Amino acid sequence: MENTLKRLLTVETEAEQLVAQVQKQREQIIQQALEEAHQAEEKFKAKIPEIQASFLKQAETRATQTIAELNKRYEERKERLRSLAQENKQKALEAAINLLMQVGKT
Repeated sequence: MENTLKRLLTVETEAEQLVAQVQKQREQIIQQALEEAHQAEEKFKAKIPEIQASFLKQAETRATQTIAELNKRYEERKERLRSLAQENKQKALEAAINLLMQVGKT
C-alpha cells in the first residue's frame, strides 16, 4: 500500500510538472504570437506612408490626364464655336447686304 501511495505521489508530481511545462509552453506560444502580431502591425504602419504616396501619385496622374482631356475638349469646342461664329458672321453680312439692297430698291 505504501508503495502504491508513493507511486501515486510520484505520478501526481510528474503530472503537475507536465502541466506546468505545458502552461509555460502555452504562454511562450502566446507571447510569440503577440510579438509576431505586433511586428506585423508595425510593418504595416511603416508602409502606410508608402501606400498613401502611391495612391496620391495615382490620383495626381489621373487628375492630370483628366485635365488634359478636358483642355483638349475645351479647345475643340472653342474651335468649333469660332468656326460657327465666323460662318454665321458671313451669313449675317450677306443677309444684311441683301436686306439693304432690297430696301434700296423700294
